[in-house]
Amino acid sequence: MLMGPGSTGPLNARLIAAAYRDEQEATDKVLRLGSAIDAYLFASPVPYEFARKAGVLTMPATYVPLSGASLHEALLRATLDERFDPTRASLDVLSRTDVVEAYSEVDLPVDGLHVHEELAGTATLTAFHEGLWRRKITRMAITCVRGVAERLDAIGVPNLRLRPTTAGVRSALQTAGLLGAHHRLEEAQLGVVIVDVPTLRDSSRRSTPRYWRDELRLSLYRLLMQEAHRINATAHQVDDHTFMVTATRGSLVTATEGFRKPPFVERAKTELGIAVEVGIGMGRTTQDAETHARAALNRAQATRQSFAVDREGRSLVPAQRAPQRQSGEPLRTKGRETLLRLSEKIAEEDAPLVVDAESAGRMLGVTPRTARRLLRTLVEEGLAWPLPPNRTLQPGRPRQLYRLIVEKLDKDKAEK
Repeated sequence: MLMGPGSTGPLNARLIAAAYRDEQEATDKVLRLGSAIDAYLFASPVPYEFARKAGVLTMPATYVPLSGASLHEALLRATLDERFDPTRASLDVLSRTDVVEAYSEVDLPVDGLHVHEELAGTATLTAFHEGLWRRKITRMAITCVRGVAERLDAIGVPNLRLRPTTAGVRSALQTAGLLGAHHRLEEAQLGVVIVDVPTLRDSSRRSTPRYWRDELRLSLYRLLMQEAHRINATAHQVDDHTFMVTATRGSLVTATEGFRKPPFVERAKTELGIAVEVGIGMGRTTQDAETHARAALNRAQATRQSFAVDREGRSLVPAQRAPQRQSGEPLRTKGRETLLRLSEKIAEEDAPLVVDAESAGRMLGVTPRTARRLLRTLVEEGLAWPLPPNRTLQPGRPRQLYRLIVEKLDKDKAEK
């Protein structure tokens, strides 16, 4: 921590300490820090590897290397102490390539070296060093892990612990500072989300009344405004079926779980009962970001995979693909069967696509209560969306109307 403002000039960053007694605690420390930092700097490759393998590194990270100068310093200490013989030694964590390179640079033979390259627990690494020493294969151990050094001291195995050099720490600090600055620039990138509503876009021979479409458009706009406010973004309507949300990359990362989950889709489906399609684009300007967002939307509609692209037009993390059904096998659900029966009755009677529990019950031959439950199932499956209640001057609860999305059935037929 004291090496931050070194001789190379002050580090343009605020350092936050996260001390631990055991390297394996690094994972918990990273989780506690969360998104409060711009880059992680680990004291050695050991805690870095524990955190990386645990999958908790969501920010740029680096570590102070223990190969190179640190290993040279340990070899110098070993050659000056008659208790040690560095030519017959066991080493852990470091790669054998780095070890051989360091030994060759100081003209030491490498035939008597044994390297445990894989990161492991303290007990496993201690047993590795102890077993070789007790069988007199080695005469000393060189370890990167403090807990291993303490255990080897307790059982009498000669050992040296690799320590970061001052120059190595300063270099790693500068690297971490650059990573953090780059991350801030990346997070500040402009990001645009294009939200397209197929229900409002698609025209049908029995379109819903205009005021119902206006009500739906207003409800979705209100939802997007709430979501935009939550991530410090802005939202506005582009045309009759398209909306645009302008944000930064950092806020979109949070809203999409690292570009793994399309934003706004689940809430629109849950609260409004409609499906929306999104495309996310990054760019140096709003115009570039919008261009990339529209390209991402077209790509998502065509392939059902990636819904986001970076400022170079490359795909970010793809969305999870839905399980594919075998060709010619229709997706049979209770909601689709209900919608199919209703669409057939509507075609016979030339009735509108807007129904309530009473009219749906009459067409299905069930009670209004059962029809109301079936209509809610349609909403849950995205096959209908609830319209505002039909307010009248009559006493009692106003009728709840639903717009049937029969276009989904036409889409299934086209896919087959």
